[in-house]
Amino acid sequence: MYGLVSITIEDLVTQYFGTNKWEAIQKKCSIEEIFFNSNEAYNDDNTCNSAIADFGDCWDIKTTKEKYSKLMQSGGTNLKEILIDLPMFHNRLMLIYPKLTLPEFKISEINVNSLNIHYIAKRQGLQEFVRGLIQGLSKIYETPIEIQLLQSRTVGNAHKFLK
Repeated sequence: MYGLVSITIEDLVTQYFGTNKWEAIQKKCSIEEIFFNSNEAYNDDNTCNSAIADFGDCWDIKTTKEKYSKLMQSGGTNLKEILIDLPMFHNRLMLIYPKLTLPEFKISEINVNSLNIHYIAKRQGLQEFVRGLIQGLSKIYETPIEIQLLQSRTVGNAHKFLK
């Protein structure tokens, strides 16, 4: 995972909960880095999964507006268009961050009020972060959503499947 993720989590934690809370997370998660380089790839173990899950939606709101607003605009003007464009968005991100290990998303069963998202990842443990990212996108595009887990890797399936 790139340092940009850890930097964003650190910024959000310290902004909303204070430096002491970030230091407690660092200790709990055995994070030894004092400063993260945003363009450096770090081992996923350096970022505590419980911290990631809590800030998936904040990541979207903060990072999308600050770093990727133009890139997001190329994907659509509403939540449904953005989610349908998710596979292409990740292709564009891979051009910017060539060492990034991105999950694969496939979109199926596109209906008026729903669609299915297939989340296929080599890395384990970021599923709740993805849920948070989708919730963050719903806030950005002011679209209330309900996410249903239809299939999970934890029960032997090949990938996670959300509706």
